[in-house]
Amino acid sequence: MKITVVGTGYVGLVSGTCFAETGVTVTCVDIDKKKIDNLNKGIIPIYEPGLETMVHNNVAKKRLFFSTDLKQSLKDTEVVFIAVGTPPDEDGSADLQYVLGVAKEIGEHMTDYLVVVDKSTVPIGTAEKVRQAVTDELDKRGVTIPFDVASNPEFLKEGDAINDFLKPDRIVVGVDVPKAQNYMERLYKPFVLNGHPIIFMDIPSAEMTKYAANAMLATKISFINDIANLCEIVGADVTKVREGIGSDSRIGNKFIYAGAGYGGSCFPKDVKALIKTADNFGHSLEVLKAVERVNDRQKSVVFTKMNNYFEHDLKGKKIALWGLSFKPNTDDMRDAPSRVIIKKLLEEGASVVAYDPVAIEEAKRILSDKITYSDDPYEAVIDADALVVITEWAEFRNLKYKILDKLMKNKVIFDGRNIYDGEEVRQFGFDYFGIGKK
Repeated sequence: MKITVVGTGYVGLVSGTCFAETGVTVTCVDIDKKKIDNLNKGIIPIYEPGLETMVHNNVAKKRLFFSTDLKQSLKDTEVVFIAVGTPPDEDGSADLQYVLGVAKEIGEHMTDYLVVVDKSTVPIGTAEKVRQAVTDELDKRGVTIPFDVASNPEFLKEGDAINDFLKPDRIVVGVDVPKAQNYMERLYKPFVLNGHPIIFMDIPSAEMTKYAANAMLATKISFINDIANLCEIVGADVTKVREGIGSDSRIGNKFIYAGAGYGGSCFPKDVKALIKTADNFGHSLEVLKAVERVNDRQKSVVFTKMNNYFEHDLKGKKIALWGLSFKPNTDDMRDAPSRVIIKKLLEEGASVVAYDPVAIEEAKRILSDKITYSDDPYEAVIDADALVVITEWAEFRNLKYKILDKLMKNKVIFDGRNIYDGEEVRQFGFDYFGIGKK
């Protein structure tokens, strides 16, 4: 089977590479010539554990190709995935210009039957817009070429995307004709053989499923963060509360870790887009609006703790910050809590020295020289007035207290992810502040 994936961002590159891993011939297409040239040289544009090796293996086996030429790539293609960005517009809605631009180009160049699949996260009703865009271009050409549209949302966690794709909890596909379903069944057959369920449904339901899933996960995060803030006020410990509620099978223990708020490429954007979609239909999603407000507030909680500790005088203070990406095992800093904290610290006249295992280059692109960067976490704490841990990278979990004691100017740790035992930290002579702990 031959497929084309348009877009070599996070979703497109991971999806195309994993399909190639199952023996499918895949061409990944992008208009960014530099990115395609780099991919053909083996240079991967994103950090994702295991991806680079898998790309190299499938290129070597001639199952994975990269191109800027969609017209050529569509020859003999049976399924084409649209996996381009849908950034939030000014009003919070998803910007579909790139998705519809690809649909238009497909209509301009297709020569045989295709299943056109929305892989990007798109609002309900996008499939019909894609169908119309393709049809309009076929009409302009004066040709009649059959095609179908499907929705196949992704459910990939950054940092574990390869495993998520190859061993999915579920595969969701929205179709409206049996022929399109047959093509998607063939494509996903290797996954079904391994026992992973494929759920077919109507297209609008598939589009809604993606947004509803991310909205639910975001809701759990904001809920536990709101409870954490109340725990501090009343003298409770959110880690114990989490253990107590997480053992209830109806609730579960995932996504109820208190912290500095969620970020990344999905949750913030998708929550905004779903709220906007509902507003457009005259329905206000009050729970999700609260989820968004709680998350925006939560990103400032660590800064507030620091500001209070230093009696609202952060001017001239040196703050060591461990972790820049919004979560471990990625270099993604989109809507990362670190960006909010850094901005507020700089506004108060503090200086920031940051360390992250993989996100330094991305931080330099975003923040330029507004902060100082370190190649080593303990180098970053030299003469620091405080250490702030904002991303729970594994290498941060075991603190070298004796080294911190020698290097830091002031012994205080702000734990934005609750990865340390506060009592242990205090036993080594440090002040400690977590999230949702008395």
